[in-house]
Amino acid sequence: MERENKKANIIIFILLAIGAITMIAPLLWMVSTSLKDRASVFSLPPDWIPNPIQFDAYIRLFEMDTLRTGIQNSLIVTLTVTIVGTFTSSMAAFSFAKLRLPFKNLIFLILLAGIMIPYPSIMIPQYVIFSNLGWVNTLLPLIVPGLFGNVIMIFFLRQYLSNIPDSIVEAAKIDGATYFQIYARLIMPAIKPAVAAQFILWFMASWNDYLAPLIYLRSSHRQTLQVVIANLNAQYAIQTDYPLIMAASVISLIPVLTVFIIFQKQIIESVALSAVKG
Repeated sequence: MERENKKANIIIFILLAIGAITMIAPLLWMVSTSLKDRASVFSLPPDWIPNPIQFDAYIRLFEMDTLRTGIQNSLIVTLTVTIVGTFTSSMAAFSFAKLRLPFKNLIFLILLAGIMIPYPSIMIPQYVIFSNLGWVNTLLPLIVPGLFGNVIMIFFLRQYLSNIPDSIVEAAKIDGATYFQIYARLIMPAIKPAVAAQFILWFMASWNDYLAPLIYLRSSHRQTLQVVIANLNAQYAIQTDYPLIMAASVISLIPVLTVFIIFQKQIIESVALSAVKG
């Protein structure tokens, strides 16, 4: 029996290792290509370790004004939306899960129904509204809708809060705590792992968003990083300047990795707690 278990573990380990290598290989090739010159990109057999390592692509990138403004715009949009939106989403989840509100289940179902509406079907009406408000070619269409929360985050946090006894909230109310004090001192510490996990997912989605900035942003100094990278790809792919394109992709990946490293402990706690409660 032990031998069979060992064989099964070895097979599982090999399969997982193959899957991990398959997933991480394109990322390693992207970093490797960004450190090469143009000629080395097409060398056969391929060189995974550049020789010599060159930072020319990164130097040329940071000399471009469009890259600096793209990073700045993406940071403004992503941080504003995710930080403020996470606060409003967690408060909404608390309200739907623990407060006695009239028609709260109906309102929650209407919010969930909104997820089922394809974005292309509301894209034109939304553009007309923002155009009438004079928000086109500004960052406001990318920021303002997200400030009121994320329905997916509200849904998951509400489900997470269903595992917290209502008696805790009732006891805090009897002790004279306000609803905001209950949220800040009891609810938020309890759902912190789930909030961290959802925050990262929302941060990634907002940072990597390409369609909405492409629709609303016209001027080069207003464009986010993903639109800037797409323009670089269109401009420099013809010139086979792949190190420059890959260097821009590496730079766009750094904030997502940084946020994940910061919140990885909370994500692991969220997964562990979900498994225990399940």
